Amino acid sequence: MNFLQDGGTASSIGQFPQSLATLQRAYGCRCNSAVFFLNSHCLRCDAPLGYEPYIGQVLSLLPGPEPDIWQLAGHEGLYRRCANLNSPAACNWLVRVDETDHAYCVACRLNRTVPDLSSPRDAALWGRIEAAKRRVISALIALRLPVRSRVSEDLQQGLAFDFLRSPANGPRVLTGHEDGLITLNIEEADDVTREQMRTSMHEPYRTLVGHFRHEIGHYYWDRLVAGTRWHKGFRELFGDEQIDYAIALQQNYEYGPRPGWAARHVSAYASIHPWEDWAETWAHYMHMVDTLSTANSFDLHPESMSLPFDCFGRDALYSPEEEGANSFLELINSWLKMAAVMNELCRSMGQPDFYPFALSKTAVTKLHFVHLVACDSSGTCSGQAPWELKN
Repeated sequence: MNFLQDGGTASSIGQFPQSLATLQRAYGCRCNSAVFFLNSHCLRCDAPLGYEPYIGQVLSLLPGPEPDIWQLAGHEGLYRRCANLNSPAACNWLVRVDETDHAYCVACRLNRTVPDLSSPRDAALWGRIEAAKRRVISALIALRLPVRSRVSEDLQQGLAFDFLRSPANGPRVLTGHEDGLITLNIEEADDVTREQMRTSMHEPYRTLVGHFRHEIGHYYWDRLVAGTRWHKGFRELFGDEQIDYAIALQQNYEYGPRPGWAARHVSAYASIHPWEDWAETWAHYMHMVDTLSTANSFDLHPESMSLPFDCFGRDALYSPEEEGANSFLELINSWLKMAAVMNELCRSMGQPDFYPFALSKTAVTKLHFVHLVACDSSGTCSGQAPWELKN
């Protein structure tokens, strides 16, 4: 991968945008041992743990005033553990006691259909799916994007998931999004099946987390772009989404990606149609924010990495005079340096590249557009980046 980007100016890379505060990925038990995002108990002291999505932390639980009611070490309020804790989903998220209508956490209540849990195989696949989904949903909440269940909270504009297996004699279930409902073929959670599909479709990257981020990108296009003040800019940058989608998809399958796609898109798949361009760009933006937040949580900074590097400059931005332009450029340039080093680490282990993509100047312009839409939704377009928000 070539990291000498067009349109950039040579400079050093500093630290990440200040704190990446709302998306912390390093947690500690009350016994001072490290715990991690999926942990429901401490492996050292066996203390019960729970993830509070609006605090953004895995925290130790203390007995509350009644059985199965918990308090959080260092925080106010009473909580229940998600009803999916002891299911194959193994959900460690918490539900506030005052949310009396909900036995499930904010992530699990998004589910409309789950696999047949009488099948041990399907139950195991669902567990993998839920682990990936919770990581994605936690980042959306941290960025203050709208996350409400289409099943029980917002029947018109909410989000919901169907996790389905293709019937033995019926049509194959296709992963996709339609009007707030995201369908995921549970076979995507099988590593062998997913790798076969990745290879056959000539994709450099295919993961459960990637699927969720891409399909949720479609959902947020409907919520945050369609019919809003951003719609005109979207069409100028990504193209007119009124182009026949079915024809565009068929042309891609017959003739492959558009020639020269790498100069304008984050991936080959993004070149199919403006909707797919948006969804792929959204997914890459979420990859960057979440991964850099994780690195920052463990004090891993690009300034410590020795790598000659040409940075993108303001000429790559959608709106160069935006107050938060420097913060966004810091995110992009930090990401590219981090990804280059991570690729080398993966190669040292004989693994595929961590980030098998090269970003063009136009792709960065689109990423900035996505960033501005996300900021606008969370009410932070005054120059403060969404990862700088304080709870």
